[in-house]
Amino acid sequence: MLKRILPPSFFNAISLIGASLVGISFGLIVFLMVLGIFDTHSKPYMGIITFILLPFVLVVGFAIIMVGMILDRRRRLRTGDVSTHLPSIDLNNPRHRRNFGFIAFVALALIISTGFASYQAYEYTESDTFCGTTCHVVMEPEYTAYQFSPHAKVGCVQCHIGSGADYFVKSKLSGSYQLYSVTFNKYSRPIATPIHNLRPAQETCEQCHWPKHFFSEKLLKNTYFLSNKENTRWDLDLLIKIGGGNIEAGPTSGIHWHMNIGHQVTYATLDSTRQTIPWVKVKDPNGNERVYTSDENPLKKEDFDKAEVRRMDCIDCHNRPTHIYRPPSKTVNTAMSLGWIDPELPDVKALSVNVLDNPYSAKNIALDSIKTAVEEYYKAKYPDIAVQKKESIQKTIDELQKIYSRNYFPAMQVSWKKFPDNIGHLYYPGCFRCHDGKHKSSEGKVLSRECNVCHTLLSQQFEKDKLRLSLSGVEYQHPVDIGDAWKEMNCSECHNPK
Repeated sequence: MLKRILPPSFFNAISLIGASLVGISFGLIVFLMVLGIFDTHSKPYMGIITFILLPFVLVVGFAIIMVGMILDRRRRLRTGDVSTHLPSIDLNNPRHRRNFGFIAFVALALIISTGFASYQAYEYTESDTFCGTTCHVVMEPEYTAYQFSPHAKVGCVQCHIGSGADYFVKSKLSGSYQLYSVTFNKYSRPIATPIHNLRPAQETCEQCHWPKHFFSEKLLKNTYFLSNKENTRWDLDLLIKIGGGNIEAGPTSGIHWHMNIGHQVTYATLDSTRQTIPWVKVKDPNGNERVYTSDENPLKKEDFDKAEVRRMDCIDCHNRPTHIYRPPSKTVNTAMSLGWIDPELPDVKALSVNVLDNPYSAKNIALDSIKTAVEEYYKAKYPDIAVQKKESIQKTIDELQKIYSRNYFPAMQVSWKKFPDNIGHLYYPGCFRCHDGKHKSSEGKVLSRECNVCHTLLSQQFEKDKLRLSLSGVEYQHPVDIGDAWKEMNCSECHNPK
């Protein structure tokens, strides 16, 4: 049958090997696609095999068939075999019609299947599974943090690529280098941030978050526990002034004033992580400009050309909207406030933070060490409690192991200290990068560091102490008596010692 349909030059060892590759790869593609339809659990490497690797083998098989046919035809020409002439097609001949129809059907089926496989390959490379799990060790920190972030339901490509062909092409070129880096172990540990070629926030973030509708205030309730034996609880309620984004409302104040389209805020930094900002320029709707320079760290004229000068946008403050590595004190506070870690266990706040922040060489060692450290601590220091609250201690261990697994990744040298979050100012410089009271204009205007610029402290209460409450705001009381030092130094100098 095949000898009547296919030309004689097809029947050579090389072309038959190519045909075998085509047949096997095509059969495996169909089998894996059917398997994928009925499999409820997505497997990252199956997608790579089905839509990238096997179609490549299929194409290589066709190439080998063509090479074999060309070589066989040349051999026949050298030997004077007249059967090497191109075949003639006479559609009036029933046999020719049948053969031509069969070949056309096979060619059309291959074109359709190749197009479908190409689309599936494209779709798969755009999936969160491909982005997060293909290079498991390299991307484990980012993918894990993403799954427990506010944007866990937003696809990776919607922020990292967005719509349009230009950034799609850029992403694939960048991905080629990333593939090379992973293959030859050239990638940095941890992956450096910020990403300097990230698409502008106006083209990604603002597709869902509209600055024009950032107005009014937002109530933020915070619960903290001190690192003492009693784990003293204190509550603090803030009214965050998130307004300032609506130009139609006229002159407004609030945090999102920085993003009001009527203003332009530009800054310069010599620091690749954008944590040190010695120069800021503000341009109002009338075109008037005011430049603020740091008294403490002025940007010299000769250094200005070397600096990164950038117009401020969403990610200058919301720099970790998804890949968030949370400080241990913050996560432990949350777990204790929800009862996942028992606040009645003595010293549990200090102990939890210490075991989480202890440097470990590997994840499995860390999880075992956390369990051992917590158990041994209570057995040695509080033997009665170790027996009475055995269940609470085990629950605490489980929660600490969960916190560690989501925020620490020794293989990639990832921890919260290496990834500053610019929202707020407790654990990182954040707002104080500019609003430190040391950035001044030539007219003497200062970028204020006063608490009430961005928020109003509505209430504060320490455990077994009276509630301090005022709608006009109360003065902050530091939980530990350090005098007025908290007014003069950044919070992160104590809460995130390097």
